[in-house]
Amino acid sequence: MKIAIFPGSFDPFTVGHACIVERGLPLFDRIVIGVGINDNKRTLYSSAQRVEAIRRIYAHEPRIKVVGYDDLTIDLARREQARFILRGLRSVKDFEYERDIAAMNENLGGIETVLLFTDPSVAHISSSVVRELISFHKDVSAYLPQPKE
Repeated sequence: MKIAIFPGSFDPFTVGHACIVERGLPLFDRIVIGVGINDNKRTLYSSAQRVEAIRRIYAHEPRIKVVGYDDLTIDLARREQARFILRGLRSVKDFEYERDIAAMNENLGGIETVLLFTDPSVAHISSSVVRELISFHKDVSAYLPQPKE
């Protein structure tokens, strides 16, 4: 079984993140969305809120599991028996960061990283920009995926 971890803080989980998950589903039998928990990091939503929000989005999809974690992504991958890490790239800047992290994950845990280019229609969307819009009481509904009914 091909299992991938899709890690991030997801504060909040955006349509850009959802696009990577949807495009990753044909590549893997299961995707575990790992919500990184760092109590030292200031976030808009609690880890429990982030996990629950993403679970609601994918309640209809049995191949997606959502978990919180507060250790290394490679440790989560081991627990979930995943051999892959799924990541999205928006820019050259993202590539350089992801390349270094991928090399470290491969070196430490033998975990292969699969990088997908973000769809251009959502490449401008980031959690930090959405958080800023929220702080100014702007409507961000177009940037956040909604649960399927």
